[in-house]
Amino acid sequence: MVEISVIIPVLNEEKYIVSCLDSVLASDYDKSKIEILIVDGVSSDNTRVLVDEYIKEYDFIKLLANPDKIAPVSMNIGIQEAKGKYVIRLDAHASYPRDYFSKLMHYHQKLDADNIGGIIKTDVKDKTLKSNAIKKVLSHRLGVGNSDFRVGVEGIKSVDTVPFGCYPKEVFQKYGVYDERLVRNQDIELNKRIIRNGGKIYLISDIRCTYYSREHFIDLSKNQYQNGFWNVLTAYYTNTISSLSLRHFIPLFFVLSLLLPLLLSWFTIKFLWIAFFSLVSYLSLVIIVSFRLNNTDTNLLSLVKAFLTLHFSYGLGSFMGIFSVFKKIIKGEK
Repeated sequence: MVEISVIIPVLNEEKYIVSCLDSVLASDYDKSKIEILIVDGVSSDNTRVLVDEYIKEYDFIKLLANPDKIAPVSMNIGIQEAKGKYVIRLDAHASYPRDYFSKLMHYHQKLDADNIGGIIKTDVKDKTLKSNAIKKVLSHRLGVGNSDFRVGVEGIKSVDTVPFGCYPKEVFQKYGVYDERLVRNQDIELNKRIIRNGGKIYLISDIRCTYYSREHFIDLSKNQYQNGFWNVLTAYYTNTISSLSLRHFIPLFFVLSLLLPLLLSWFTIKFLWIAFFSLVSYLSLVIIVSFRLNNTDTNLLSLVKAFLTLHFSYGLGSFMGIFSVFKKIIKGEK
């Protein structure tokens, strides 16, 4: 009898899918009680070929197709197919320790929760000065704010979201499935919806996995721009700002602190002092933190560039998201 349905949405993950599946298959949990559902968004690389090799050897691995390509649709396809009592959403960009599933099940029995997750350690596959800088920035509070699952907690903490959650399948009947309008933030929105309706979500420091981040500044920039862009659209589609947290909008406030004074300087040059003060304060903080993070596996310049790329791309994405929302309102789109 299947107890756990593991759902892994994928799209062009040939670099990561093998290490992900190998770590899942190394689990100490009884394999006869697990099914692995890989939902592919029509990959154009070798992802499907690599997964097919695993399917030949393991009959509890299935490959499902998602022509819509986006993650929330993949998750809903997997949930509909899932036979397990619990559904675990995993990411191909990560690897998981042997006791990952065992600990999730242990704490579900102990806490009677609607969702449980653990801490993620950010790492990179190819270690360079630049990729190591990105890794450090994505693990620091200046980079990710008060994201507890990235910077860590002690013991068991009640939270509003966790990565790679483990849900009793009945949760999706009670609170609804993933919002398929959301290209990003679908996990956060679902978890916030659970909390708003009285559910319980816990972050467990004893549960950990490794997440492999983008390794180049251009890839980091594209990813963070989309994250920022979809923050605004998430609030628009869900009709509530509470679908996200304050930390998701801090980069937008920073970018606005630069852009608005520049625009207002047409009326009086004094407004430029506001932008100057904001930029100098930010750069000073970034340089100080970068000095503290700097060691032999990276350098100061790479760390500063990683912070700048992360924050400016994220904030600019949110800024452009505002214009996208205005266009949708004018067109009457929902």
